Amino acid sequence: MPVRLRKFIGTILIICLVILYALLATTIAAATLATSPWWVHLLYFLLSGLIWILPAMLIIKWMAGPARK
Repeated sequence: MPVRLRKFIGTILIICLVILYALLATTIAAATLATSPWWVHLLYFLLSGLIWILPAMLIIKWMAGPARK
């Protein structure tokens, strides 16, 4: 697969990942953290704000991979 196509597909995947992950994380927070103290909200959003990086790293690693001939 050409590098430009791989980067284009990776960019679209990362945008979709961020949008879907944000919707999912916010939905879970609204459903489960309504009466929780502030520090539980802080921990949840801190962790959920960092976890999306793991799948994004895999996509970026795939995007930067060597070109197959």
